[in-house]
Amino acid sequence: MHSIRSLLWIGDGKALAGCGVDRAPTLEVTWVKDVDEAYTLPASAFDVLVLEGRQAGPLKMALRRLQQRPRCPPVIVCLCDPVDDDIRTLAQSGQCEVLCSDANTKPHAAPTLLEELLSRIDRLIERDRAQAEAKPPLKSADRAGPHSKPSGQPVGSSRAMRGVLDLADRAAGTAATVLLQGETGTGKELIARRIHHRSPRARHPFVAVNCAAFSETLLESELFGHRKGAFTGADRDKAGLFETAHRGSLFLDEVGETSPALQAKLLRVLQERELLPVGGTRPQSIDVRVIAATNRPLQGGVDSKHFRTDLFYRLAVFPIPIPPLRERLDDVLPLARHFIEKLGPGEGKAECRLSHASERLLLTHAWPGNVRELENEIQRALALADPREVISPRLLSPRLLGIIEAVEEAGAGGETLRESLDRVEAWLIRRALDMNDGRKARTARRLGITREGLYKKMKRLGIL
Repeated sequence: MHSIRSLLWIGDGKALAGCGVDRAPTLEVTWVKDVDEAYTLPASAFDVLVLEGRQAGPLKMALRRLQQRPRCPPVIVCLCDPVDDDIRTLAQSGQCEVLCSDANTKPHAAPTLLEELLSRIDRLIERDRAQAEAKPPLKSADRAGPHSKPSGQPVGSSRAMRGVLDLADRAAGTAATVLLQGETGTGKELIARRIHHRSPRARHPFVAVNCAAFSETLLESELFGHRKGAFTGADRDKAGLFETAHRGSLFLDEVGETSPALQAKLLRVLQERELLPVGGTRPQSIDVRVIAATNRPLQGGVDSKHFRTDLFYRLAVFPIPIPPLRERLDDVLPLARHFIEKLGPGEGKAECRLSHASERLLLTHAWPGNVRELENEIQRALALADPREVISPRLLSPRLLGIIEAVEEAGAGGETLRESLDRVEAWLIRRALDMNDGRKARTARRLGITREGLYKKMKRLGIL
């Protein structure tokens, strides 16, 4: 299983069909017509790229575009005409390898071309691995680089994440209350910090509090402060978090967990811009921008009468939904590399990197714990890795390796294709059921099928 190479073939496909690469048992081939289509796929998911063409000019332009992408795999230029001098120069400089193909005009050359291509692929992958292992340690200044993300900033380049960041930047320029909505672990606090640091309040405090971590009485004291003698143990005046965040931003995480009584007091603060400390008799004015967050739709709490309607509309002036990681898989690998860069030096593993096989496994996982789960996965892998080791699948958690085991078992013992597909499908359904606590309706929604369809599949596959 692990000896199979992943190949992205870019071009009109004539040489691909002619040389039999698409039928090679040791290659997993993906074909796209041009570089624009290749850009829609994560380049790091492939071991090697093959760029097919007849004219040197367009090939050189396409090659430059491909190699502008971060962590571009090795490229083989497959020419159907004699090698152009400029292409030969690029090959000599190590920017690519050149393979001449005349399989369309000389069919007998096809086996030789396939053998040569397989040999080049193995050689390039070995060279890539050797260069990574021989790479000298980075200095801290070099590791940061001109394009690195500042500490604590959101990482992600997917269309969904770009939309979130665009909304956050627009919200930063307003005084509106922001409501961040997303599952646990999606990075809501990072988005809140981005809004604060890009707002006119950036020079003043950013204060965060998890509303679910306190009892109702204690949370009221934390938020609004208290006066001496307000309750047993209140031996002095205490400023609340609203006062601490004066002229800055207050981040109320898990605001949906607050009690109705506290919701009424929050509403007054938002409406009147003043608060009354516990045990106090005189309101005090505050100037705070509130950013709230919830891991479940507040509208559901409004409908069930657990959350005040008027407070909901006060908080949701500028709502920003944050999609889960499974809906923005393009962010998985950039995030994983970011966590290696962030956590590696502390573990003495700053030179570690992910293998292509590990990267592909990360892309197959559904990440129910979102970004936080991915960070924990990378931290675990770094703890197990040796310094400067390439992180292979053996260092990843068993829950990520399940798909490999399902695929490797499929086809064993003379199984038919249908039986092999059933085995993999059964594994996917069992994993989805586990992720959704056995709830079949929710599992069916996540899988994109009806509940009746899920029941039929479970009965056919023998899943109890």
